[in-house]
Amino acid sequence: MAPATGHVHGNPNDNGFLKPVVFLHGGPSGGAVAKVNTSFFDPEAYRVVLFDQRGAGRSRPVAELRENTTQHLIEHVEKLRERIGVEKWAMVFGGSWGSTLALAYAQADPEAVGSLILRGIFLCSQEELDTFYRGTSSQTFYPEYCEEWLTYLPEQDRGDPLAGYYKALTSEDRQTRVEAGRTFNKLELLLSQTIAPDDVPAKLSNDEWGQLLAEENVQEIRHAPTTIVQGRLDLVCVPKVAWAFLEALPYSVAGAGHSAMEAATKAKLIEIYDKYGKLNLV
Repeated sequence: MAPATGHVHGNPNDNGFLKPVVFLHGGPSGGAVAKVNTSFFDPEAYRVVLFDQRGAGRSRPVAELRENTTQHLIEHVEKLRERIGVEKWAMVFGGSWGSTLALAYAQADPEAVGSLILRGIFLCSQEELDTFYRGTSSQTFYPEYCEEWLTYLPEQDRGDPLAGYYKALTSEDRQTRVEAGRTFNKLELLLSQTIAPDDVPAKLSNDEWGQLLAEENVQEIRHAPTTIVQGRLDLVCVPKVAWAFLEALPYSVAGAGHSAMEAATKAKLIEIYDKYGKLNLV
């Protein structure tokens, strides 16, 4: 099993006073980007650990699927915490798929989590997958992107496009894997912001780039201060899912789309981090 890959950012003259944060990226294969992902955090308040999940970012081998399950990733976060000598995370941050992993990790080891910040809630349910890939999000608002995404596949695979893409992404032919990955990612990258960013073509050219709502599981994390930041116009992780958390956990809606870098979402995240930075979370 490949080791967990983490990079630490914060004041180098820490002396043990900075609040340790683990940053769980989306994707699942998105990877962490230091300049972007640390921009929310005050370096005088937080020690931020950027965790590249297995097969993503700087983790090797790239796009590894073996022993790459949610449970494996939970174990990796724990190994990372122990390796860098953190007794308890002051904060676990997760965005998009990272919110799924953050919730699963917190419910598996609640004593290791002081607080949770969840951006763009995703519970990996069939309804969410259908909504984005085959429903309102893509086909209604961006039919041209959806058609391109679907027609990449051979006609016989279009009835179940996720299975079709899985077959292409696990092909023995590297070029098939690369092209499938590029086409698959393009749909989400274009829909992640209310105005698609200009760097989408550059990103695509880089080859390396339900249960959680159960009351008994939510009960495990009620001790930890938790805030959900959800873009009202998020087409990737729709607000309906965040709403399901309303009675269980507090949440906040930013008037933006899916990306954490949209102005309203970024401002809300910074506001929350500054607020949590003043709390005793360990």
